[in-house]
Order: sequence, then structure tokens, then C-alpha cells
Amino acid sequence: MNICVIPARGGSKRIPRKNVKYFLGKPIIAYSIEMALESKCFDRVIVSTDDDEIASVAEKYGAEVPFKRPHELSDDFIGVEDVINHAVKYIESEGKSCKYVCTLYATAPLLQKQYLIQGYEELKNSEAVNSFSATSMPFPIQRSFKLTKEGRCKMFTPEYYMSRSQDLDEAFQDAGQFYWSKRGQISNEIMFGKDSIPILLPRYLVQDIDSLEDWTRAEYMYQILKKK
Repeated sequence: MNICVIPARGGSKRIPRKNVKYFLGKPIIAYSIEMALESKCFDRVIVSTDDDEIASVAEKYGAEVPFKRPHELSDDFIGVEDVINHAVKYIESEGKSCKYVCTLYATAPLLQKQYLIQGYEELKNSEAVNSFSATSMPFPIQRSFKLTKEGRCKMFTPEYYMSRSQDLDEAFQDAGQFYWSKRGQISNEIMFGKDSIPILLPRYLVQDIDSLEDWTRAEYMYQILKKK
């Protein structure tokens, strides 16, 4: 059995009620649910939430909410891995066997089903343990800098100050949309290690949504994408 788990707690701080906030006409979580269903990769699409309103919205758009997430798994300090393990163990307690598990974020309206399907197919046909959405960095990370307490610049790697951009290794980052894993296979690597396959997305399909500015930018990106 393949399952999709969408973690969506009710206590988001930076954007209150983020998971059910309306994004261009419908709750943002609806986009992730609909894309998961449309991909036809999953036997079950499950939303893990501690919130009654989120549960109601999730069911309206076709997801299952077979349990209410416990309070101890719903605070600001709980990792996503604990939430996913709880959901998987719940399903397995019903006597079902999970072969592939996909974590899909509730705030990923730019997700395209072909990349979700690609993540599954490439993982299924490999010895890897995970696959996940990724994208290229828009600038050389070797030339990045931070701000000091005095508001001045300090390079992370000043030895590359005189290097040409084209001479530096290209860097990639987590796109924050989906994470496929083979259930039962153990990796000693972190997600961004040798046991994982990055599914590369174009940068115009990637936008973290952690602030209202991010939200507005994502809406512009979505509208332009739809026009194209």
C-alpha cells in the first residue's frame, strides 16, 4: 500500500491558520490534497491534524482524517518525522502494510503531479531509500555572506571571493514539497545524503511560504503559471 501523509497542525504562528487560509479562492491545503489524488500514486491520502476545522476542510476536498493527532505531537518542537511515524503506525495497527510513504506539505500549491509521480517511479526502480523535491540555488553559495552584530558583511567562505561564478560548483536545496520513503528500509544517511534521489524542479515552481510576503509571491507565481 502507498500512503500520502499531509501534516497540518492548527497552531501555525508566523501565518495564523496557514493551512486553511484561502489561497486564490480555496484553502491552501486543498491544492496538496487534490494533487495527491490526481497523481493516482496513493491508496490513501491522509491528513494528520489536531484541529477540527482543518480536518473538516481536508475531508471536504477528498482526504481521510482517520485519527486526531495527539497533543504531544502538535507543538512547535515536534519534528515531521515523528508525525509521519505516528500516522504510519496507526495505519499499520489496522492490519495494513505500507510499502511507500510520501510526506506532502500542506502549503505546496505550486506542486505539479508529474514531479510527484517521478519521485515515486525513480525511487521504486532504484536501490535508494528516499526521493524528494529539490531545486537549484539561484546564486553561488560560496559567495554568500552574513550580517555581523554591527550590520556589516562577513563571507561564509571568503577564500572564494575572487572566484568566477562559472568556476564554482552548482548548489541545490530542498524544495519543501514532497518526500517519498520506502517503508521498512533503514538509512544511516540524512535525507540529503547518498541514499536519496533529488527530483529537480525548476525554480519558478518553488516557493517556501513562511511569511505573508512569501504568500503573496506564491500567489503571483501561481497566477502566472496558470496563464502560461
